[in-house]
Amino acid sequence: MHPKWGPMIKTSRQKELVARMADLGPVFEQRAFEYDKNAAFPYENFDDLAAAGFLKLCIPERFGGLGADFATYALVSEELGRHCGSTALTFNMHTATCLLTGPIADALDLSPDDRASLDTKREAMFTDICENDTIHAQPFSEGLSAGATTGIATTATPTEGGYLVNGRKIFASLSEAAGMHNVIVVVPGDDRVRFMGVPADAEGISIVGDWDPLGMRGTISKTLIFDDVFVPEANEWIPPGVFDQMAAEFPYFYMTLSFAYLGIMQATIDFTRDYLRGDGTSSARAEHPQKQALWAQMNLRHQQAQALTYRVLDEAGACPSAEQVHRAWAAMVTTMEGAPDIASMAMRACGGRSLLRPLPLERLFRDARCGATMLPWSVEVCLERLGQFALVGDTAAADVKAGHGVVTS
Repeated sequence: MHPKWGPMIKTSRQKELVARMADLGPVFEQRAFEYDKNAAFPYENFDDLAAAGFLKLCIPERFGGLGADFATYALVSEELGRHCGSTALTFNMHTATCLLTGPIADALDLSPDDRASLDTKREAMFTDICENDTIHAQPFSEGLSAGATTGIATTATPTEGGYLVNGRKIFASLSEAAGMHNVIVVVPGDDRVRFMGVPADAEGISIVGDWDPLGMRGTISKTLIFDDVFVPEANEWIPPGVFDQMAAEFPYFYMTLSFAYLGIMQATIDFTRDYLRGDGTSSARAEHPQKQALWAQMNLRHQQAQALTYRVLDEAGACPSAEQVHRAWAAMVTTMEGAPDIASMAMRACGGRSLLRPLPLERLFRDARCGATMLPWSVEVCLERLGQFALVGDTAAADVKAGHGVVTS
C-alpha cells in the first residue's frame, strides 16, 4: 500500500485522484532528467495532465471541473512532487488560480453583488480551461527590494473597456508556456489589490532574461515586462478587494508551494531505501549502523513535516485563529527546511556514487534547496513571524488579523 493511502485520505474521491496522479508518475520520472539537464519546460507532462483532466482539478464541478478542495489539491500535489519537482511547482502556479477563484472564493463571505460578479467572470475563465486546456500562470514577485513585504509596483490604469498594465514580474514560472498570466496589480489611487489575467499574446508583453538556475530548472521562471498591455475588464477575475479579503481570511493559500516539497521528501526517501537495499545499481548497504542512523533521521524529518502539514490541512478553512496560522507557518518551515536536510542526509547515507547522473538524488537535492527562499511565506518570513508570535505584545496578533499573507515582492 502506498504511503498516501493513509489517514489524510478521507474520501474515495481523494484516493481516486491521488491514484490517477500516481499512474502518471513513472513517465514523469523518466522525463525529469532531460527537463532538468536542458532547463526545458515539461510540455509533455502538461499534455498528460490535461488529458487526465488535472488542469481543471480545482474548478468546481458545477463549472465542469473535478471539484477538488484545498486538502485534496495538497495530496495530489504531494504525489506529483514525488515524480517531478518542476512539473509540480508549475502545476501549482496554474492550479492556485483555480483554487483562489474556486473553492477559496466560495469560502469567503462576499456581498451578493461581489458573488454575482465573481460567478460571471470566473465562469468564462473556467470554461476556457475546461474546453481549451489553457494553462494559467500566476506571477506575483516583483523584486522591489530585499524586503519580503514591500508592496506592489505593477499598475493597472483604467481605460475604455479595461486596463493598461505596466510593470514587471520576476521568477514568472510558466513564462513561455502559459496562455494567461494572472497578476496582482494596483490601480493608481486605490490601495486594493486587484487580480487580473493578462493574455500571453497581448501586445506589449516581453519575456526577458536567461534561465539557468540551481534547481527547479524546468519551471522556466523568466521575467515578464508589461508595457501598456491592454487587459479587458472581463479579465479581472475577482472583484476589487476580494484578494485582500482572501489574504486576511484564507492565508493557507500561501502555503500551496510546500505540498510539492513534501513530495520531493518522499522521492528522496524512496530513492534512499532502494539504493541502500541494493535495488538500484549499488551493492546492499542497509546493514551499516551509520547508514541506518541517517535513514532513521530522514524518516523522522519527513514524518514531522508531513504530520504537521496534515494537521494544518485538517483544520484549514476561512478565518483561522492566530494559533492555526502560527501552525501553518511552522509547517512551511518544517517542510521547506526539511526537504534539503533530508536530501543532504541521503547523500551521506548513499555515498558519492549516488550523486552521479542520471541518478535522481543530485537533482532532488538541488530542487529541494530552492524552496526556502520562495515568497511570500519564505522560511525567512515565517521564522520572523514565528519569533514574534506571542512575544511582542499586540504586534503578532495584529499581524495575524491583518492577513499575514501580505503580497510580497
